Amino acid sequence: MLLFKTDAIVEGIHFPKTTPPEKIGHKALGRCLSDIAAMAGTPTAALVTLALPRDFDPGFVEAIYAGLNALARRHEVAIVGGETTTNPERMLISVSVLGTVAKGKCALRSGALAGDAIFVTGELGGSLSGKHLEFEPRLAEARWLAENFSPHAMMDISDGLAGDLRHLLQASRAGAELLSSAVPISRVVRGRRREETGDGARPQAPPPHTGGYKPPLLAALTDGEDFELLFTVGSQHAVPLLDAWKKHFPKLPLSCIGKVTAGSGMTIRDKHEIRPLTAHGYTHFA
Repeated sequence: MLLFKTDAIVEGIHFPKTTPPEKIGHKALGRCLSDIAAMAGTPTAALVTLALPRDFDPGFVEAIYAGLNALARRHEVAIVGGETTTNPERMLISVSVLGTVAKGKCALRSGALAGDAIFVTGELGGSLSGKHLEFEPRLAEARWLAENFSPHAMMDISDGLAGDLRHLLQASRAGAELLSSAVPISRVVRGRRREETGDGARPQAPPPHTGGYKPPLLAALTDGEDFELLFTVGSQHAVPLLDAWKKHFPKLPLSCIGKVTAGSGMTIRDKHEIRPLTAHGYTHFA
């Protein structure tokens, strides 16, 4: 089965002007590869359209391609062409990727069933502190999942867990109950504190581009650009999956964060109550 994905990043929206160019190239291709992973596919070829201001630095552009090509080589993706044009105000990079997936193994968003266990890879939140420019698409992990556990539904997390899980549930016509203590909060978020300095000065400023401080759980639910896998499997496979995962991917955490429910809507359970989950991830054009 043939897969086709296109995505774009824009200076000032997806990366600040001061971003090292190699990381810009990595992110431009990585976003598409993450979407191919979400379908348990294998990327094969990519085309790159680069829109540049008239006063661009050729060396900067070469470094963007160095970052892009480094990621492409790791995943055996051929950069087969593209286009270059002008864009007066800021840089824009659009990448299109072709891929394949074995017949019957393509993972969609629409197959989650009531009773399924909900899983996420890695840690969530705080990506804008650096991970959004350095993430590794979960291609090998997704193909292994499809081959061994056939996820009922899967997608990557780009707009935040709260938003993307909602998309998956809407496509599957289902609901979900999450367990707050099971959501894997990143070390960046856990360590983000308003600490006083030794001389009594004001608390340190929050990291740039985070929109200020959020409670850790809210950051994990809504920060976005984690590019981890979000998927569901039948509950009877939850424990065997966790055991097998530890053997095959010992350096990458896998967390069961809740279950799919009948009906619609999302709730979250903590020690004291079950309450509606009203948080949303990143909203385009908001």
